[in-house]
Amino acid sequence: MNEIMGIIIATIICWVNFVLIDTWMGLPENPGVKGAEVIGRAVKKRGGSLAGGFFQGNIVCSPDASAGTLLASVGCYAIGIPEGGLIAATLVYFGNRLCADPGYAGTTGALSITVIIYLTSLVGMKPEFFIVGMVLAILTIQGLAHPSASRLLGKLAEKMGRHTKMT
Repeated sequence: MNEIMGIIIATIICWVNFVLIDTWMGLPENPGVKGAEVIGRAVKKRGGSLAGGFFQGNIVCSPDASAGTLLASVGCYAIGIPEGGLIAATLVYFGNRLCADPGYAGTTGALSITVIIYLTSLVGMKPEFFIVGMVLAILTIQGLAHPSASRLLGKLAEKMGRHTKMT
């Protein structure tokens, strides 16, 4: 498979994987770990969505589906499919417990992308496409424009019934 096309497809898959899992697991609803509320309120103060800000704060402060997806991609590349992804999922699980994170979004993200990498490998996708794709996916949420990204995340959270009730 062409590398550029593979990276574009992997970026889309990674973005959908981690954003849907993190939203479904409730990251936009409230700050799950210390620091996430500070980030959420700072994003809101700059014109963003509070729910999207909580989402962004939660993924900065704890290994959620974004970290799980990235680490599993690296694990699959370095160790193999599925062993690398399963080892990454285990490490993310322990990372969540160390952060006192009550959720399982990171572990779910690592396991789901391991399955996705396996399935897409049957059509020529490589784990390294998913490493680059996940870095690009995280960049769209955390690195380009926090207020704009938070508004997009807030709208998605609203559609999924996971928007924050906090003000």
